[in-house]
Amino acid sequence: MTVKRLKDLREDKDLTQDEVAKIIKTTQQQYSKYELGIRLIPIDKLCILADYYDTSLDYILGRTNIKQKYPKK
Repeated sequence: MTVKRLKDLREDKDLTQDEVAKIIKTTQQQYSKYELGIRLIPIDKLCILADYYDTSLDYILGRTNIKQKYPKK
């Protein structure tokens, strides 16, 4: 996962780590480890972040540079 993307997405919304941690129901300390790449973020929390930031999991994971969500079929 591109760790920098988590931080960039958070900063684009002017959020603190604590605010994002509350959104995904974890602690600030745990979220900080996700941003630093010390711990892998669970898929359920990635899904919450993708929905919150209105982007795709592929973007968060660094599999694409396209920030927009995929269109619904």
